[in-house]
Amino acid sequence: MWFFRSPIVVFGEDALQHLAELKGKRAFVVADPVLRKQGLLGPVLIQLEHAGMEIEIFDAVSPEPALDTYEDGVDAMDAFAPDWVVAVGGGSVIDAAKGMWALYENPDIDLTAINPVEEISLRKKARMVAIPTTAGTGSEVTYAFVLSLPPQNGEPARKLGLGHPLLTPDIAIVDPMMSASMPPSLTADTGMDALVQAIEGYVATWHNEFSDGLCLTAIKQIWQYLPRAYADGRDIEAREKMANAATLAGLGYINAMVGAAHSMAHAAGALLNLPHGRACGLFLPYVIRFCSAPDRPDEVETRYADIVQALGLAAGGVEEAEAGQILVRELLALLKQLNLPHSLAAAGVSRAVFNANLTALVDNAASDTVLFTSPRQPSEAELRQLFVDAYTGQLTR
Repeated sequence: MWFFRSPIVVFGEDALQHLAELKGKRAFVVADPVLRKQGLLGPVLIQLEHAGMEIEIFDAVSPEPALDTYEDGVDAMDAFAPDWVVAVGGGSVIDAAKGMWALYENPDIDLTAINPVEEISLRKKARMVAIPTTAGTGSEVTYAFVLSLPPQNGEPARKLGLGHPLLTPDIAIVDPMMSASMPPSLTADTGMDALVQAIEGYVATWHNEFSDGLCLTAIKQIWQYLPRAYADGRDIEAREKMANAATLAGLGYINAMVGAAHSMAHAAGALLNLPHGRACGLFLPYVIRFCSAPDRPDEVETRYADIVQALGLAAGGVEEAEAGQILVRELLALLKQLNLPHSLAAAGVSRAVFNANLTALVDNAASDTVLFTSPRQPSEAELRQLFVDAYTGQLTR
């Protein structure tokens, strides 16, 4: 028995107007300072006012929210007592809103210990709307959130992947105009995040018939429209296709999970200060090469051939090892087109910093919750080699 989880998804031009139909008294809006300066909160607030809501804004979310951000937010939430939590922003903002919502309804819970198995209580005080302003994380349709932990008690910095199925937002509003102002670099980073989610979601060991179609559609759509959105941010068709594809990728991967590229990216984000989508795109070619290698164990099943065929990169009947090579080659070309690095060295990480953090990178990636659904499970030595190769750009073993 399996479950497919999804919010109500309102998408397309003017999707934001659905906010005016919400029934409630008080909306707690979670955002970040940049969004407020850019004016992206204005259209949201207007619609909430049309709904007759009293509004409180918490816009102190940082790009890598830590525990104190969640605690400050829930303190403000407790004082305001909302019946709607409205997250407006990228993945960090939506993640932070989920954690605040969990604490608001479960004051005694240990936020760092939230997991899909242990029970929590939600929707007794409030429901949640998520409005993405980037086309990448898919957090608007998932129950996962990331919490950054600073170095403490001799332990290195970490990014915890947490979540519970009840934290799936009630409504996701995917309005392409909310992400239309992204600059090229952010378009590339977040778009690559969505692509890696879709690719890893398609080959993850928990993939299923419901997630497969979502992931493949997202892969094809991102492959076609991400270069266009990057080259011309005013290309509204490309923006809309990317906004929808990012949500499709989120729905696909959260119902199938991801794999080693994400676990490595979480570690690198915490220890090397790399943007998540950039790190995901950087690591994916090395993970594909590892998973599809001709000497992989017999029980390892990958489905890269399906992906290259869906993208028109190979004819039918291509073997997995060859499909992996084709996909790696084309991914490297896409990274170059988007001006994204394919190695940690090219991303600006010095050899000294890399060497100083290598053991912690391996340890953090090995203990990351999403590694276990990778089609091939790396040993500690293999994971270390993946990081070393990703630093140097070595893809020809």
